[in-house]
Amino acid sequence: MKLYDAAISSAAARVRIALALKGLQVDRIPVEIVGAGAENRRPAYRDVNPQGLVPALLTDDGVLLTQSLAIVEYLDEVYPQAPLLPADPATRAWVRAFVLAVLAETHALVTPRVANHLATMPGFDGTTAPAWRRHWTEEGIDALEALLARRHAVTPSRFCAGDAPGLADVFLFPQALNAARAGLPLARWPHVEAIAARLADIPAFRDNAQR
Repeated sequence: MKLYDAAISSAAARVRIALALKGLQVDRIPVEIVGAGAENRRPAYRDVNPQGLVPALLTDDGVLLTQSLAIVEYLDEVYPQAPLLPADPATRAWVRAFVLAVLAETHALVTPRVANHLATMPGFDGTTAPAWRRHWTEEGIDALEALLARRHAVTPSRFCAGDAPGLADVFLFPQALNAARAGLPLARWPHVEAIAARLADIPAFRDNAQR
């Protein structure tokens, strides 16, 4: 397998973490995604992924997969050892909803391409994009904290949905790191902070987080 990757990408970090949890090796192809030399905006990479995003995974069967959730679920189905999704249907649905709360309700609103577009709109200045990112990051993690608090009040566990890290943790960890790097104190979200601290002690998470 080949992984089109960027060290600074939290989306790519999710896939790197999942690969490490499953003990899988891939050929990593670095893709520069920021600055004047950004390769992801060039036609050569658009031929790989028309969206110009990382990650992208080329499977051993020659299928090119995009979007971190689709890639991680593919890995979990094809390499079921160290499963990332729980067997119980209700818990599995909760995990997927939690992951989508990260992807659709938070991460999608704070990506660099969103900030870059905002900067071109009338009325936006150099302070607006950071304020935008901070608002949606705070609101998003507020929701994740509430979901975790409600679940753990009924079913306590060390990680998001169990006593071993799973899909929800793979998506929570990079989001928590982004919040901390933005200067948001994780102590505001005690469940998120505690889980992120436990995950940081696991090499698959610590060694494959965004840089």
